[in-house]
Amino acid sequence: MSFRVKTHQSIASIDANDWNACAIPLNGPYQPFVDHRFLLALEQSGCVSEETGWQPSHIEYKHNDETVGLVPMYLKNHSRGEYVFDYAWAEAFYRAGRNYYPKYQVCVPFTPVTGARILVKQTQAKEEIESSLIQKIIDLTDDTGVSSAHITFLTQSEWSKSKLAGLLQRIDLQFHWTNEGYDSFDEFVAQLTSKKRKNIRRERRDVKENNLHIEWLTGSDLQEQHWDAFYEFYLETSSRKWGSAYLNREFFSLVSTTMSERILLILCRRAKKYIAGALNFLGDETLYGRNWGCIEHYPFLHFEMCYYQAMEYAIKTRLRSLEAGAQGGHKFARGYKAQPTYSAHYIANAQFRAAVARFLAEEVKYVHRDLDFLESQSPFRERTLSILEGDAAKTVHDV
Repeated sequence: MSFRVKTHQSIASIDANDWNACAIPLNGPYQPFVDHRFLLALEQSGCVSEETGWQPSHIEYKHNDETVGLVPMYLKNHSRGEYVFDYAWAEAFYRAGRNYYPKYQVCVPFTPVTGARILVKQTQAKEEIESSLIQKIIDLTDDTGVSSAHITFLTQSEWSKSKLAGLLQRIDLQFHWTNEGYDSFDEFVAQLTSKKRKNIRRERRDVKENNLHIEWLTGSDLQEQHWDAFYEFYLETSSRKWGSAYLNREFFSLVSTTMSERILLILCRRAKKYIAGALNFLGDETLYGRNWGCIEHYPFLHFEMCYYQAMEYAIKTRLRSLEAGAQGGHKFARGYKAQPTYSAHYIANAQFRAAVARFLAEEVKYVHRDLDFLESQSPFRERTLSILEGDAAKTVHDV
């Protein structure tokens, strides 16, 4: 097939319908973070810009006059807001007298959520276009003299295709909650071990005893006053965790104006004063927890707002899963299960590429070890072990 390739310095220069025709599959679950509206709000608000170190460099692939493929890509002069850490690689480049930055980053900024990164319209040539776009990322890296290109939180299918193109592969872990068709939160809790059940009930009881009121807001219920309150909470948490906020106040207004039907804002108030909030985005099958903050401290309020309320919402609306972002030992103890996440990396310099490949070969051993350990420590009452007694598997009941 004959293609034309163009690189865009703003997603605004790409037609929203053309973008979403590639980003949102007709036969697949909707993913809010590759929606044109979400990425446009990041750019229009200035959260993503050359000034913040996120210069849009989106790739558009056209066949005749039809957009058939897209890549959300950014030229970056730092590694913040990515959640796949390569600071050690940058340091190694620096010590060798080379520059690691700028680099290309294919991702959704500030969003450690797995989803499509090579966006291709449904067509018989889909696989050919995907392979061509991955190769285009490599070619652009080489042609512009950029040190490297990184595709983060891509799907397992895209990850496999990237290996065929010669990209280095990396795995990490996140913790996701699965709705096993529960009719209530109590039914879910009943599946956990006795100790875990008692802990969760104690944490929830503590919140109730403090007379805190929790609200679910979505769609037209979302008002500017709610975003004013939430932004204060977000800034408070951002200053404690990483020193500066990635998102500004305008972003929340923009994204609420254009896609409020895909937002769930959970707010907590004491009397008439809002004191905490948790921001979630809605897919067709998954609830994505993104940001949280508070201005008054209560010991277990974070767990209530970010996990238990989100679980209750997912159960009520029949969503299949809940993803609450990076990190997560505390999530595991509350019924979340470890899931692999994937990234792919192209290092232009052959010597550094070989060094990074050796590092990744060692790192993956530790990731698999962690996964095996977590699977052996399930918080659920019943788990099947890989121990065979005769022809039957041994089932362990933890009460």
